[in-house]
Amino acid sequence: MVSIAYDEIYVHPLKDGHRFPMLKYELIPAQLLHEGIISAANLFSPGQLDEDILLLSHHPEYWKSLKDYTLTEKEQRRIGFPLTPRLLERELRIAKGTVDGALHAKDHKLAFNVAGGTHHAGSNWGEGFCLLNDQAIAANYLIKNKIFNRILIIDLDVHQGNGTAEILAGNSNVFTFSMHAEKNFPFRKETSDLDIGLAQGTQDDEYLNILKNVLPDLFKRHQPDFIFYLAGVDVLATDKLGHLSLTKAGCKERDRMVFQFCADYSLPVQVSMGGGYSPEIRDIVDAHCNTYKVGIDILAD
Repeated sequence: MVSIAYDEIYVHPLKDGHRFPMLKYELIPAQLLHEGIISAANLFSPGQLDEDILLLSHHPEYWKSLKDYTLTEKEQRRIGFPLTPRLLERELRIAKGTVDGALHAKDHKLAFNVAGGTHHAGSNWGEGFCLLNDQAIAANYLIKNKIFNRILIIDLDVHQGNGTAEILAGNSNVFTFSMHAEKNFPFRKETSDLDIGLAQGTQDDEYLNILKNVLPDLFKRHQPDFIFYLAGVDVLATDKLGHLSLTKAGCKERDRMVFQFCADYSLPVQVSMGGGYSPEIRDIVDAHCNTYKVGIDILAD
């Protein structure tokens, strides 16, 4: 059965009555339930991540500054949000949802996190709306506990997974792959095991041809036994922050290619949804829901 991490903390007010701006976290599961793609039994509400798991990926000093709410104003500006108890709780739940999802995928092939994809958080910094790096945390947890030995992270968000690259640099058990818009945030890139920076305005055919050519080598060269997939839909032409020009059909084909490789190699996959900032919320929700539909169609029991 497909497992989907979801919790209302993702969409509750952060402060002064203002809602977290990404309404998609609420609308995605609602749309999937409405269409009958999932049932309420597929949804679970994660708890908060244990400190010992967090510290496998983040420096103790950084964690102390988060839990003591002592980040400087400059550090909070880099994150993009003021540090509040609700924001920290949200990030701890997101990371726990990805860890729990990875464990579920071990037995059931596929799991999703409605949120997640917090790939700009490094070992000792938060950035770009990210405090804690959910997939890096989960990857280190799986390796530390010898649950999996060879992990491949496929990051197809429009922004480079700089925090993921930094946390996992030199870790021979985890291969990090990021394909992103080159001239886009973060403007200081880290070095993934494989980075492909795309030109502004890249469209479906070029994007999909590059991905088609790179995926076979990734799977053959690294020989992973587990996949983390960051399926950002900020690659859409409609996205106000993305700078690429994929259609919804192209984004859906991207997902199909990734999930089909996972199926062909009989590999479990945990999916975090990443970014999506199109002005029309329908474009975001439709593209994210397509990821669920394709993954469930190819991989679900």
